[in-house]
Amino acid sequence: MIQSLRGMNDILSNDHERFTYFIDIATAIAKRYGFHYVETPLLEETALFKRSVGESSDIVGKEMYQFTDKGGNDVCLRPEGTAGVVRAFIQQKLDKKGGIHRFYYHGAMFRYERPQKGRLREFHQFGVESFGVDSVYEDALMIMMVADILKALGIGYRLQLNSLGDQNCMPQYRESLISFIDGCGDNICEDCQRRKSTNPIRVLDCKNEKCRHLYATAPKLIDQLCDGCESDFNTLKRILDDHSIAYEIDTNLVRGLDYYSKTAFEFVSDNIGSQSAIAGGGRYDRLIEFLEGKPTPAVGFAIGIERLMELIVMPESIRSGYYLGAMENESLPLILKCAEKFRKTDTAVVEYEPKNLKNHLKGADRIHARYCAVIGENERNTNSIWIKDLLEQKETILSLDTL
Repeated sequence: MIQSLRGMNDILSNDHERFTYFIDIATAIAKRYGFHYVETPLLEETALFKRSVGESSDIVGKEMYQFTDKGGNDVCLRPEGTAGVVRAFIQQKLDKKGGIHRFYYHGAMFRYERPQKGRLREFHQFGVESFGVDSVYEDALMIMMVADILKALGIGYRLQLNSLGDQNCMPQYRESLISFIDGCGDNICEDCQRRKSTNPIRVLDCKNEKCRHLYATAPKLIDQLCDGCESDFNTLKRILDDHSIAYEIDTNLVRGLDYYSKTAFEFVSDNIGSQSAIAGGGRYDRLIEFLEGKPTPAVGFAIGIERLMELIVMPESIRSGYYLGAMENESLPLILKCAEKFRKTDTAVVEYEPKNLKNHLKGADRIHARYCAVIGENERNTNSIWIKDLLEQKETILSLDTL
């Protein structure tokens, strides 16, 4: 028997209800904030992610589904959503038009890593990206939107914040951090040795316990911010205080991608084991320029849907829609016509196999329908349909002419 690939799961049974409920909630909230939908291809040029996500990242170094297609192109399945949206933004020349552009998206991402609870090789993200707003208020808006989504889903969280500085303060900090790393000698792991020469700030995100212990005394960027970055970070904290959004400062929070600068944030849960991050994002003002677009300020976030599935508090299910069934083969054409009328305003599910009334009522219960509508010989002869409201427990017979 052929089975799904490891780390690539089907969304069936009760999972689909939680999955689509999340998409509906997140989409509605993003629209309220003035964002509109964008969709990018699953397959992109590998160079897009090497130049945006960064050669030093585990995603590019170890996890991409990369191959050469029949045209000889070096391509890969998208491992994250931001780079593709930025590529579309530049390709459609929106960077040249100026103004503010706000997008939301959702879809599958692919990373070849060890599958575990909440982390799959094919997983789904919901994300938003904002282009053209050079204000920390937009950073705060991103955090407020994630908070609104999680609140609507009944999910508790802790918000962690950091500032990654910019080109004014990062170079000096980079040198002091490299000097500290050099002082650690050969005690750091192989990944950190590699990151030291590509993107040294990434060592602070190392999961190796020995390295984490060493970096406890590493210099903190937040202590070396330039006036502009420090002012923005203080403003962000003040906005969150004004909106009663609690946060923690995590000086080792660098996110997993190379393109972040200034604001970085993560929402974490204590209820999903070691993989505690459920959403994260930040500002990436220089990424559009790195991908040969016109310099444009940008900020965004992404939420890992699979990590939230067990945490979502579903609303109480209520009966809705129609179940329609025939008690004899001769009545089935009438049932189909009735279903067509019902579908103009509601859901209508047809059972094609003739059954007695008791079994049709059981069928309506199985799909949690509010109405069970049946046509048998008597109803066919009188051109009518029997309907029971399973919520109010009321029965009625209606003429098909006035249905």
